[in-house]
Amino acid sequence: MFILHVALQGCLRAKDVEYGLTADTGGHIRYLLDLVAASSADPVVSRIVIATRRFEDMRLGADYAQGFERIDGKTEIVRFWTEDPAYLEKEALHTEVGSFADALVAFIEAGDRRPDVLHAHYADAASVAAIVEARLGIPFVFTAHSLGRVKRETLGLRPGDDAALDRRIGAENAALADASLVIASSRDEAEVQWMGYEAYEPGRIRILAPGSDLQRFAGAPTCARVDASIARFLREPDKPVILALARPVAKKNLAALVRAFGESPALQDRANLVLFAGAREDYATLDGDMAETVAELLALIDRYDLYGRVAYPKHHRPEDVPAIYAHAKARGGLFVNPALNEPFGLTLLEASAAGLPLVATDSGGPNDIVEMCGNGILVNPRLDAAIAEAALTILSDEAVYARFAAAGDKVAAAYDWTRHAARYHALLGSLTTLSDAATRPEQLLICDIDNTLVGCADGVRTFGTWRERQPGLAFGVATGRSFHSALAILEQQDAPRPQVVISSVGSEIHHLDPNGTTYTQDAEWRAIVSRAWDRDEARRALARVPGLLPQAPLEQRAHKLSYFTEGQPGIVGRVRAALERAGLKCSVIHSHGRYLDILPIRASKGTAVDFVRTRLGLSQDAVFVAGDSGNDIEMLRTIPQAIIVGNFSDGLAAMPALRHSYVARNTHARGVIEGVLHFRDKARAACKPAS
Repeated sequence: MFILHVALQGCLRAKDVEYGLTADTGGHIRYLLDLVAASSADPVVSRIVIATRRFEDMRLGADYAQGFERIDGKTEIVRFWTEDPAYLEKEALHTEVGSFADALVAFIEAGDRRPDVLHAHYADAASVAAIVEARLGIPFVFTAHSLGRVKRETLGLRPGDDAALDRRIGAENAALADASLVIASSRDEAEVQWMGYEAYEPGRIRILAPGSDLQRFAGAPTCARVDASIARFLREPDKPVILALARPVAKKNLAALVRAFGESPALQDRANLVLFAGAREDYATLDGDMAETVAELLALIDRYDLYGRVAYPKHHRPEDVPAIYAHAKARGGLFVNPALNEPFGLTLLEASAAGLPLVATDSGGPNDIVEMCGNGILVNPRLDAAIAEAALTILSDEAVYARFAAAGDKVAAAYDWTRHAARYHALLGSLTTLSDAATRPEQLLICDIDNTLVGCADGVRTFGTWRERQPGLAFGVATGRSFHSALAILEQQDAPRPQVVISSVGSEIHHLDPNGTTYTQDAEWRAIVSRAWDRDEARRALARVPGLLPQAPLEQRAHKLSYFTEGQPGIVGRVRAALERAGLKCSVIHSHGRYLDILPIRASKGTAVDFVRTRLGLSQDAVFVAGDSGNDIEMLRTIPQAIIVGNFSDGLAAMPALRHSYVARNTHARGVIEGVLHFRDKARAACKPAS
């Protein structure tokens, strides 16, 4: 496979990247270089090219005026002159798209072999890739890294307030429409950040969290030089450290951390604050909003008279980063990422691998990291007091600190570059290979995910092997999870890719496209569940019901409201009564004694499965469903060949409405297989002629 990456922004070179040198020299370059390194190590990849801009700026160094740079035996950087030979910030790069595309097309046509796929990084690169695809027919995938709509909302701007930002958002929307596949780093990006774009089609976005080379952070030693660079600022340099490491730009929200520290005498008494905010000589000469951000940080330090309590070194080298984390770990410290929105959160992985507990923004990728690894506390980054409270909670409780620190061991397994590269190459490869997704099946199996299909790793592996031997059996899932959350957990567990995804407790249906990679939402089903559904009115009615705690914003969907009800007997009856008083007809689904979902009256796993069955032209006897809990009841009740896995909950096996179900002896995925075989044997026995 020949992959060509397009990345116009920032100062990109093969090694010793000076992160923070310009406002656009940030994490996307780190991601790209790590990705190509992992990609190059995979035998399926024969060549990798990174295409970027060639420019002259002696302030930034001579490397970027070189047309070619070799990274390894498979990988090279090529740089093309564009109309303007100077370094340009991303807001100005739209003027260079045409000339860059011309140069890239000429480069490709002059080569012995065309790339199999282009990978565009940021919207300006996607604009280039779209031109190349139109001329040469090479498909492209797109990674946004950060989104203009998020920045506009963060800054409180409206359309028309910032022409450059509006232009960027338009380019992002065009990229979303044109790309064969959009790669997102987190659920927040896939489900929340992209949702506001006109071209949004969730099935064409796949979550592929970046890997990370974390071995150099786990157990890294301290460094006397790094320790000294911090200690010179502090009166008590051996106190615990509250560490932040980020570019000094407004969206990283470092000022909120300084305010949180400055407003909390208890936090100042317990710890020092250490800020590594890029590299600078004279901050007044920094690009973009970096000068203003550094000035604000210095002003806050002065306002709260934090001298001797805050360290803010002007320089650090990339190779110093493990020692910076080690400095904080040696002093029993923690790491804070207070960004207004963090698309992924690579520094969180690094800090966690080094053994530091986390306090992280609840906007973006940190949701996924903390949910998966249990290594810290999520906070609203706009609430300074919440940041201080979370830091104090961790620093004041030895058991909490130890639990979060130890959880960092999970990070290396969850965010591994080798695994990332394998999944990445599989996605790229499938874009040019037709699958059997459009083949009409003879039978259909729909499984719940959590505690049914997954929950036992050996069972998932057994199921995958068994599934490969069932050519006439279409496989799908029905889950309370969102579409992207469902795919993410299935991929993490190495489960087979489903041909049908019924998500958000039956309120959404997606079908696998012929390329075997992307999905298309079922518009007919969406229209059906939308009838007589008033989400805002339902939310207002339930706001008056005591004992309901809304789940996180990420769990709320266009056709689903989700709450916690733990320790609230009779809550389901009170919810139904509140909805009836408001004149609303809704489905109320309660499971595991604590999860409550409110759906359109026509939406449930059962009605969704029956809709898919009809769409595929299958009889009820050709469909199997499997579940374990209360939110599976409608699905199990509706379909005759219903399977209850051995690890069921919510008293499913004793319910009169589910007497027709088969209760498996085996648990999880093995129970699913057992149930399918049971019903198949039963059907064969019924077909035998009487002797």
